[in-house]
Amino acid sequence: MVAACRAFVAVSGHGSFTSGAAAAGIPQSVASRRIAVLEKHFGAPLFDRSSRAVRLTPFGQDMLRTARRLVDLADAMTEDAERAQLRPLRLAVPDSCPPNRLAALVAAGRRQRIQLEVRPADPPVREQLCRTLEVSAGIVAVPAEAAVWRIPLGLASRTAFPARMVFLETLRAGRTDTAARRRILIQPEDDVAHLRDPLTRTGQSVGLAPTQVAVTPSLVDAAAQALSSPDLLLCSPQQAEDFGLHWCTLADPRLQRGYDVAAGAHKDLDKLRSTLHLEIARCLGAPADPREPAGGRLPDQPPTGEPR
Repeated sequence: MVAACRAFVAVSGHGSFTSGAAAAGIPQSVASRRIAVLEKHFGAPLFDRSSRAVRLTPFGQDMLRTARRLVDLADAMTEDAERAQLRPLRLAVPDSCPPNRLAALVAAGRRQRIQLEVRPADPPVREQLCRTLEVSAGIVAVPAEAAVWRIPLGLASRTAFPARMVFLETLRAGRTDTAARRRILIQPEDDVAHLRDPLTRTGQSVGLAPTQVAVTPSLVDAAAQALSSPDLLLCSPQQAEDFGLHWCTLADPRLQRGYDVAAGAHKDLDKLRSTLHLEIARCLGAPADPREPAGGRLPDQPPTGEPR
């Protein structure tokens, strides 16, 4: 019906089957067939074909306004459908994601016709945004065993480590004056129970002072402290590289950030977990192959000793 009305409107507007068909982007024979079908459907001719000129019949004049309205509505529906497909997917992301990688994620989404609007936030705020439906989906922190993306965590220092692994007991107060002052700084992204609590418990069990494991107000504050003092930043290899810090694996507890998607619509889950899986991994600093560790600065010495 829409296609036939489109041909009818085009032919009536140009006063010619040939010109009208060309304007509608169809062959003249197709336009003639569609109009003939429309006339058969209504039971009356739309055009007077008794002369060389194409003129509307009185019935055709009466039907033209409705046909135009139908064509306009069909065009409006097509535009609405295109806009609906491009409706932004509002995504809550860790505020520790670097802006350049977030921009690459948004660009990758556009190539897949996914219009992302990212909203950086810390873990509690991301969960709240998902609960209140202020975002379409969120990259939420979960234990590593339940995660889609996993990022190894270790300690980062302004000076190189003498070993490939750090043992918490080497930071125990009393070994040296320098070690006594060293703290492990937890950035807000890692201030979640499944990361903070094991680290705190292990630190207490090996004799660290309560103040030696501290949560910082922001990643910038934590990194600045690690860059200007002997303190150690708990972070991913990628974050250590971004800040120009030396990264080392933590012997115990072995910690990993874990992330999954929380979304109200299954289609949004599929877009983020599958279509944009690799791009999200890059934003989070997760290894491209989950079996391999993420990049970082590691020394060549054997895994013995303690951080300087």
